[in-house]
Amino acid sequence: MTYYAVIDTNVFISALLSKNSDSATVKVLRAIIDGRIVPLYHNEILAEYDEVLHRGKFHFKEKSIQMVLRAVKEFGVEVFPQPTGEILVDMDDLIFYEVAMEKRDDDAYLVTGNQKHYPIRDFIVTAAEMMEIIQEREVTDG
Repeated sequence: MTYYAVIDTNVFISALLSKNSDSATVKVLRAIIDGRIVPLYHNEILAEYDEVLHRGKFHFKEKSIQMVLRAVKEFGVEVFPQPTGEILVDMDDLIFYEVAMEKRDDDAYLVTGNQKHYPIRDFIVTAAEMMEIIQEREVTDG
Protein backbone atom coordinates (compact mmCIF):
# COMPACT_ATOMS: atom_id res chain seq x y z
CA MET A 1 0.00 0.00 0.00
CA THR A 2 1.16 3.52 -0.69
CA TYR A 3 0.62 6.55 1.49
CA TYR A 4 0.41 10.16 0.39
CA ALA A 5 2.34 12.54 2.62
CA VAL A 6 3.63 16.07 2.68
CA ILE A 7 7.10 15.93 4.22
CA ASP A 8 8.09 18.94 6.29
CA THR A 9 11.58 20.24 5.62
CA ASN A 10 12.72 19.38 9.14
CA VAL A 11 12.16 15.67 8.44
CA PHE A 12 14.63 15.77 5.53
CA ILE A 13 17.10 17.79 7.62
CA SER A 14 16.94 15.17 10.38
CA ALA A 15 17.31 12.33 7.87
CA LEU A 16 20.39 13.89 6.28
CA LEU A 17 21.94 14.72 9.66
CA SER A 18 21.25 11.29 11.15
CA LYS A 19 24.11 8.88 11.76
CA ASN A 20 21.51 6.20 12.54
CA SER A 21 20.23 4.40 9.44
CA ASP A 22 17.37 3.09 11.56
CA SER A 23 16.05 6.51 12.60
CA ALA A 24 12.43 7.28 11.73
CA THR A 25 13.37 10.20 9.48
CA VAL A 26 15.80 8.04 7.47
CA LYS A 27 13.08 5.40 7.20
CA VAL A 28 10.66 8.02 5.82
CA LEU A 29 13.19 9.03 3.16
CA ARG A 30 13.75 5.36 2.32
CA ALA A 31 9.96 4.80 2.14
CA ILE A 32 9.75 7.57 -0.49
CA ILE A 33 12.48 5.97 -2.58
CA ASP A 34 10.97 2.48 -2.32
CA GLY A 35 7.47 3.73 -3.18
CA ARG A 36 5.64 3.25 0.11
CA ILE A 37 5.27 7.01 0.61
CA VAL A 38 4.27 9.24 -2.30
CA PRO A 39 5.45 12.74 -1.42
CA LEU A 40 3.04 15.57 -2.12
CA TYR A 41 4.59 18.88 -3.06
CA HIS A 42 4.06 22.33 -4.49
CA ASN A 43 6.67 24.63 -6.04
CA GLU A 44 6.77 26.66 -2.80
CA ILE A 45 7.65 23.48 -0.89
CA LEU A 46 10.39 22.54 -3.37
CA ALA A 47 11.79 26.07 -3.09
CA GLU A 48 11.88 25.79 0.71
CA TYR A 49 13.59 22.39 0.57
CA ASP A 50 16.19 23.79 -1.82
CA GLU A 51 16.83 26.95 0.21
CA VAL A 52 16.92 25.35 3.67
CA LEU A 53 18.94 22.26 2.71
CA HIS A 54 21.58 24.56 1.13
CA ARG A 55 22.07 26.54 4.37
CA GLY A 56 25.73 26.50 5.29
CA LYS A 57 25.13 25.51 8.90
CA PHE A 58 24.06 22.02 7.81
CA HIS A 59 27.09 21.27 5.60
CA PHE A 60 25.05 18.92 3.40
CA LYS A 61 26.75 17.61 0.31
CA GLU A 62 25.18 18.80 -2.95
CA LYS A 63 24.72 15.16 -3.94
CA SER A 64 22.57 14.54 -0.83
CA ILE A 65 20.46 17.65 -1.42
CA GLN A 66 19.88 16.73 -5.06
CA MET A 67 18.93 13.17 -4.06
CA VAL A 68 16.16 14.53 -1.80
CA LEU A 69 14.90 17.04 -4.38
CA ARG A 70 15.00 14.44 -7.17
CA ALA A 71 13.19 11.84 -5.03
CA VAL A 72 10.36 14.26 -4.23
CA LYS A 73 9.94 15.31 -7.86
CA GLU A 74 10.40 11.84 -9.36
CA PHE A 75 8.22 9.87 -6.94
CA GLY A 76 5.89 12.64 -5.83
CA VAL A 77 2.70 14.31 -6.96
CA GLU A 78 2.44 18.07 -7.44
CA VAL A 79 -0.59 19.55 -5.70
CA PHE A 80 -2.23 22.93 -6.24
CA PRO A 81 -4.14 23.56 -2.99
CA GLN A 82 -7.09 25.78 -2.29
CA PRO A 83 -6.63 28.30 0.55
CA THR A 84 -7.82 26.95 3.89
CA GLY A 85 -7.91 30.22 5.81
CA GLU A 86 -5.99 28.47 8.60
CA ILE A 87 -3.77 30.70 10.74
CA LEU A 88 -0.59 28.95 11.84
CA VAL A 89 2.12 29.84 14.36
CA ASP A 90 4.58 30.04 11.46
CA MET A 91 2.74 31.06 8.32
CA ASP A 92 5.66 29.75 6.22
CA ASP A 93 4.30 26.29 7.12
CA LEU A 94 0.88 27.03 5.61
CA ILE A 95 1.70 25.59 2.17
CA PHE A 96 2.60 22.22 3.77
CA TYR A 97 -0.72 22.17 5.64
CA GLU A 98 -2.77 23.26 2.62
CA VAL A 99 -1.20 20.65 0.33
CA ALA A 100 -2.05 17.94 2.89
CA MET A 101 -5.59 19.29 3.26
CA GLU A 102 -6.07 19.29 -0.52
CA LYS A 103 -5.36 15.53 -0.62
CA ARG A 104 -7.22 14.50 2.55
CA ASP A 105 -9.71 12.56 0.38
CA ASP A 106 -6.70 10.36 -0.43
CA ASP A 107 -5.86 10.02 3.30
CA ALA A 108 -2.82 12.27 2.95
CA TYR A 109 -0.58 12.85 5.96
CA LEU A 110 1.66 15.72 6.97
CA VAL A 111 4.91 14.37 8.43
CA THR A 112 6.72 16.86 10.65
CA GLY A 113 9.09 17.19 13.56
CA ASN A 114 7.28 20.39 14.58
CA GLN A 115 3.74 19.32 15.39
CA LYS A 116 3.33 22.41 17.57
CA HIS A 117 3.47 24.55 14.40
CA TYR A 118 0.22 23.00 13.17
CA PRO A 119 -3.31 22.50 14.47
CA ILE A 120 -3.90 19.22 16.29
CA ARG A 121 -5.16 16.82 13.61
CA ASP A 122 -4.85 13.06 13.40
CA PHE A 123 -3.21 13.25 9.96
CA ILE A 124 -0.35 15.46 11.22
CA VAL A 125 2.22 12.95 12.45
CA THR A 126 5.87 12.57 13.35
CA ALA A 127 8.20 10.48 11.21
CA ALA A 128 8.03 7.70 13.83
CA GLU A 129 4.21 7.77 13.81
CA MET A 130 4.18 7.63 9.98
CA MET A 131 6.42 4.57 10.01
CA GLU A 132 4.20 2.94 12.67
CA ILE A 133 1.14 3.53 10.46
CA ILE A 134 2.91 1.89 7.52
CA GLN A 135 4.20 -1.05 9.58
CA GLU A 136 0.81 -1.69 11.22
CA ARG A 137 -0.89 -1.78 7.81
CA GLU A 138 1.79 -4.11 6.43
CA VAL A 139 1.23 -6.50 9.35
CA THR A 140 -2.57 -6.31 8.93
CA ASP A 141 -2.45 -6.76 5.16
CA GLY A 142 0.20 -9.39 5.63
